[in-house]
Amino acid sequence: MADPSSYRPKPGQIPDSPGVYKFRDEHRRVIYVGKAKSLRQRLASYFQDLAGLHPRTRTMVTTAASVEWTVVSTEVEALQLEYSWIKEFDPRFNVKYRDDKSYPYLAVTLGEEFPRVQVMRGQKHKGTRYFGPYAHAWAIRETVDLLLRVFPVRTCTSGVFRNAARTGRPCLLGYIGKCSAPCVGRISPEGHRELAEEFCDFMAGRTGTYIRRLEKDMTAAADEMEYERAARLRDDIEALRRAMEKNAVVLADATDADLVAVAEDELEAAVQIFHVRGGRVRGQRGWVTDKVEAVDTAGLVEHALQQLYGEESGDAVPKEVLVPALPDDPEAVSQWLGDRRGSQVSLRVPQRGDKKALMETVGRNAQQSLVLHKTKRASDLTTRSRALEEIADALGLDGAPLRIECFDISHLQGEDVVASMVVFEDGLPRKSEYRRFQIKGFEGQDDVRSMHEVVSRRFRRYLAEKERTGEWVGRNGEGSGTSGDAGPGDTVPADVSLPEDEGRPRKFAYPPQLVVVDGGQPQVAAARRALDELGIDDVAVCGLAKRLEEVWLPGEDDPVVLPRTSEGLYLLQRVRDTAHDFAIRYQRSKRAKRLKAGPLDTVPGLGEARRKALIKHFGSVKRLRQATIEQICEVPGFGRKTAEAVAAALAQAAPAGPAVNTATGEIIEE
Repeated sequence: MADPSSYRPKPGQIPDSPGVYKFRDEHRRVIYVGKAKSLRQRLASYFQDLAGLHPRTRTMVTTAASVEWTVVSTEVEALQLEYSWIKEFDPRFNVKYRDDKSYPYLAVTLGEEFPRVQVMRGQKHKGTRYFGPYAHAWAIRETVDLLLRVFPVRTCTSGVFRNAARTGRPCLLGYIGKCSAPCVGRISPEGHRELAEEFCDFMAGRTGTYIRRLEKDMTAAADEMEYERAARLRDDIEALRRAMEKNAVVLADATDADLVAVAEDELEAAVQIFHVRGGRVRGQRGWVTDKVEAVDTAGLVEHALQQLYGEESGDAVPKEVLVPALPDDPEAVSQWLGDRRGSQVSLRVPQRGDKKALMETVGRNAQQSLVLHKTKRASDLTTRSRALEEIADALGLDGAPLRIECFDISHLQGEDVVASMVVFEDGLPRKSEYRRFQIKGFEGQDDVRSMHEVVSRRFRRYLAEKERTGEWVGRNGEGSGTSGDAGPGDTVPADVSLPEDEGRPRKFAYPPQLVVVDGGQPQVAAARRALDELGIDDVAVCGLAKRLEEVWLPGEDDPVVLPRTSEGLYLLQRVRDTAHDFAIRYQRSKRAKRLKAGPLDTVPGLGEARRKALIKHFGSVKRLRQATIEQICEVPGFGRKTAEAVAAALAQAAPAGPAVNTATGEIIEE
């Protein structure tokens, strides 16, 4: 536990102007990011008597070891820079909303030559228009099925599209009129894009235009006695109206607004958002968060707006945002939203009428979400805490291992040897810090030697980062000041990219309290020896053997046997299995790249089994290319005729450049 006075900036050093500040721990990891109208007043509030601080704030300042800040020109720039830093550093003491479930969106890939309509989850991509989120994927598919009668946009995958273009035959939807079949040229790229844009306009709430246009066309067809066409248009109108009826009218026509409600207690908060477009609820989503910092309702609302609109622009930001409480600086937040939309955005608290009634409904949903979340999480939080305590007691650790790293080795009969490192923090996986290793310099089924190498490489990187960050602190005094090349008095606009932060922790800068290896006594001894050779004595090591699920400690002749019902054993098994799966996936990907022979695919009668046999016999395509016909004939199953065909195919193919692993930048084959 650090004493805040040890890193408190000197009097007069902090400017009295808007800015954003970062607290870092002893490992130079950013643990909190905040903004302030006056940096001097805000930072001074953290260095008062510890007894007067909120418990969570007290924990943060005693965990921190330094503080830095960057001065900006306006509060809007401070808001933008705070959001950017929170996304970049993922500070542990900041409010981080997480979706209470994975919501599906209706997506239109406008960035493609022939836009596609599909259901998508997860991260959003540029060039794609999103609608939702929806509660269920089947609701999206029902809506799309109705709309395809009027807007027959492509919905097939790239593989199906290419296959149809190659064969000249469209898929079933093309035959029944629910796809305009751009794959076979029934519609031009421009015409298909126009259809996709009309589909987007309808989903965005501009429905009246298309309904009136179809009604006019239906009347004209009836007047001209084209009754079949008029009947088809009548059915199209009915389909559009059924699609519209799936969303209840809640506000006056043409109202575009997002309603944000918050339910909270001392420890957690839940946020619910209703997306209203054209007066109808077009989507709903929810977030939950642990209140790791002292924050009120206004602060929760501000953080929610940052996360909701931080990556959005244009029509994704509505004209009106209704909230239960205004942020501390509503003008700055409203201006920030307006900049993202490109026009003015109204940010206010509804006081009466339909909007207030709908806000109460959203609030009830938020309260229900919080109750449901606490019901699910209560036992989970208790279980994780008990598991970490059991591990600490069984291994004789001074405290619970809040960060656990697990290593596993994977290979196929001694070839393509790789290793994995997975990270669990507070009993939960931290996937952004998973790492993969290629074991270099030797091949073979030597898991002990491989384990020694990978642990050595990981902690050599840690020591290098520790030395580098130590030099940074030495150049910058006691760690105060701004990041990068900016000085304490510099003004950095939020839309200007800052130079790389020299003190930013890199891939291996944060050490674990416990290293777990997949294996028994030999692997544990190898990992411990690697740490001892580097002079690291404050990281515990254990191994988990698969056969009897025994926990091995360095230098012990007998394993530690945890009860089968132990939560600690269950957590260690989960960590070990995660590392094992991660290593196997990497090993399989390497093997697939090695077995992808390229020129061999053109040899008649040469199947996958014999291609694998060739590569296994010679080791690489390069060595196979250098082999003579007689040497190829030595491979079981290869006659002279086949060997000559292989040699001819390799001779015709121009030698490619070195194969490079795109994930690591390392050469796979030379």
